[in-house]
Amino acid sequence: MKNMQQIMKQAQKMQKDLERAREDLKSARVEGSAGGGAVRVEVDGDGKVLAIRIQPETLGGKDPGMIEDLVLAAARDAQTKATALREERIGRVSGGLNLPGLF
Repeated sequence: MKNMQQIMKQAQKMQKDLERAREDLKSARVEGSAGGGAVRVEVDGDGKVLAIRIQPETLGGKDPGMIEDLVLAAARDAQTKATALREERIGRVSGGLNLPGLF
Protein backbone atom coordinates (compact mmCIF):
# COMPACT_ATOMS: atom_id res chain seq x y z
CA MET A 1 0.00 0.00 0.00
CA LYS A 2 2.93 2.29 0.71
CA ASN A 3 4.15 1.91 -2.87
CA MET A 4 0.74 3.01 -4.17
CA GLN A 5 0.91 6.17 -2.04
CA GLN A 6 4.39 6.92 -3.39
CA ILE A 7 3.16 6.40 -6.95
CA MET A 8 0.22 8.75 -6.34
CA LYS A 9 2.52 11.42 -4.88
CA GLN A 10 4.86 11.09 -7.85
CA ALA A 11 1.93 11.36 -10.27
CA GLN A 12 0.66 14.51 -8.51
CA LYS A 13 4.12 16.06 -8.59
CA MET A 14 4.46 15.21 -12.27
CA GLN A 15 1.08 16.80 -13.01
CA LYS A 16 2.09 19.99 -11.19
CA ASP A 17 5.41 20.04 -13.05
CA LEU A 18 3.60 19.61 -16.38
CA GLU A 19 1.23 22.47 -15.57
CA ARG A 20 4.17 24.70 -14.65
CA ALA A 21 5.95 23.78 -17.90
CA ARG A 22 2.81 24.60 -19.91
CA GLU A 23 2.58 27.99 -18.23
CA ASP A 24 6.24 28.67 -18.96
CA LEU A 25 5.70 27.78 -22.61
CA LYS A 26 2.89 30.32 -22.92
CA SER A 27 5.34 33.15 -22.33
CA ALA A 28 8.24 31.64 -24.30
CA ARG A 29 9.16 33.25 -27.63
CA VAL A 30 11.18 31.60 -30.38
CA GLU A 31 12.30 33.15 -33.66
CA GLY A 32 13.09 31.33 -36.86
CA SER A 33 14.56 32.87 -39.98
CA ALA A 34 15.27 32.12 -43.62
CA GLY A 35 17.24 33.76 -46.37
CA GLY A 36 19.91 35.04 -44.02
CA GLY A 37 17.31 36.90 -41.94
CA ALA A 38 15.31 38.22 -44.89
CA VAL A 39 12.21 36.58 -43.42
CA ARG A 40 11.71 36.06 -39.69
CA VAL A 41 8.86 34.33 -37.87
CA GLU A 42 8.18 34.58 -34.14
CA VAL A 43 6.17 31.87 -32.38
CA ASP A 44 5.20 31.20 -28.79
CA GLY A 45 6.09 28.04 -26.90
CA ASP A 46 2.97 26.31 -28.24
CA GLY A 47 4.04 27.01 -31.82
CA LYS A 48 1.41 29.70 -32.42
CA VAL A 49 2.67 32.21 -34.97
CA LEU A 50 2.86 35.66 -33.36
CA ALA A 51 4.63 37.75 -35.99
CA ILE A 52 6.16 37.59 -39.43
CA ARG A 53 8.76 40.12 -40.57
CA ILE A 54 10.03 40.53 -44.11
CA GLN A 55 13.01 42.79 -44.84
CA PRO A 56 12.00 45.52 -47.33
CA GLU A 57 14.96 44.79 -49.61
CA THR A 58 13.53 41.28 -50.10
CA LEU A 59 10.55 42.91 -51.83
CA GLY A 60 12.51 45.35 -53.90
CA GLY A 61 12.30 48.10 -51.29
CA LYS A 62 8.47 48.05 -51.06
CA ASP A 63 6.73 48.19 -47.69
CA PRO A 64 6.34 44.58 -46.51
CA GLY A 65 3.59 45.37 -43.96
CA MET A 66 0.62 44.17 -45.99
CA ILE A 67 2.35 40.96 -47.09
CA GLU A 68 3.42 40.26 -43.50
CA ASP A 69 -0.19 40.64 -42.33
CA LEU A 70 -1.50 38.35 -45.09
CA VAL A 71 1.10 35.66 -44.41
CA LEU A 72 0.42 35.88 -40.67
CA ALA A 73 -3.34 35.53 -41.24
CA ALA A 74 -2.79 32.52 -43.52
CA ALA A 75 -0.46 30.87 -40.99
CA ARG A 76 -2.96 31.35 -38.17
CA ASP A 77 -5.78 29.99 -40.35
CA ALA A 78 -3.70 26.89 -41.08
CA GLN A 79 -2.93 26.44 -37.37
CA THR A 80 -6.64 26.70 -36.50
CA LYS A 81 -7.52 24.08 -39.10
CA ALA A 82 -4.71 21.79 -37.91
CA THR A 83 -5.96 22.07 -34.32
CA ALA A 84 -9.53 21.23 -35.39
CA LEU A 85 -8.27 18.24 -37.40
CA ARG A 86 -6.15 16.99 -34.48
CA GLU A 87 -9.08 17.29 -32.05
CA GLU A 88 -11.42 15.50 -34.45
CA ARG A 89 -9.01 12.61 -35.07
CA ILE A 90 -8.03 12.25 -31.41
CA GLY A 91 -11.72 12.45 -30.48
CA ARG A 92 -12.41 9.43 -32.67
CA VAL A 93 -9.69 7.43 -30.97
CA SER A 94 -10.52 8.53 -27.41
CA GLY A 95 -14.29 8.17 -27.85
CA GLY A 96 -14.73 11.86 -27.12
CA LEU A 97 -13.02 11.66 -23.74
CA ASN A 98 -10.99 14.73 -22.85
CA LEU A 99 -7.61 13.35 -21.83
CA PRO A 100 -5.65 16.35 -20.49
CA GLY A 101 -1.99 16.40 -21.35
CA LEU A 102 -2.29 13.67 -23.96
CA PHE A 103 -2.17 16.05 -26.94
